[in-house]
Amino acid sequence: MAASPSSRDPRPCSIADALALVGEKYSLLVLREVCLGNGRFDQLVRNIGAPRDVLATRLRRLVDAGILTKEAYSERPQRFAYRATPAGLELEPVLMTLMAWGDRHLRRDDDRPMVIEHICGHELLPVVTCPACGGEVRHEDLTAHPQAPGWTVSGPTAA
Repeated sequence: MAASPSSRDPRPCSIADALALVGEKYSLLVLREVCLGNGRFDQLVRNIGAPRDVLATRLRRLVDAGILTKEAYSERPQRFAYRATPAGLELEPVLMTLMAWGDRHLRRDDDRPMVIEHICGHELLPVVTCPACGGEVRHEDLTAHPQAPGWTVSGPTAA
């Protein structure tokens, strides 16, 4: 039988786990740039505006986690380019959804810094859909079912 969580234990959560890795300042911006094809360190520094030492730490962490790969493109001096792994590419829809949210809630229609075009030639407007029925995911249609022992939707169960 699993031990009940203490009052100080946070809810077990895959969102928290993911944010522990990609939620650090600049990490998602690194992924944005790599997905745009800008994987060289100097490009990343310029396009993100991160301090070089902080960027180097983020890159190392993303490589260690299997989100990016590091490939040498010059031996003298030794320089590397970063590419998204399949796991990193799975985060691209998250970036597109986050960008669309920012466009809707933080920008004016005439002040969007980038538009992403789908292969069909139209602007991408990301939508989350249910793989079973194809319906658009809306808050009012969702029901959470906690799977972590000792937890309910409202928090830890009584001991």
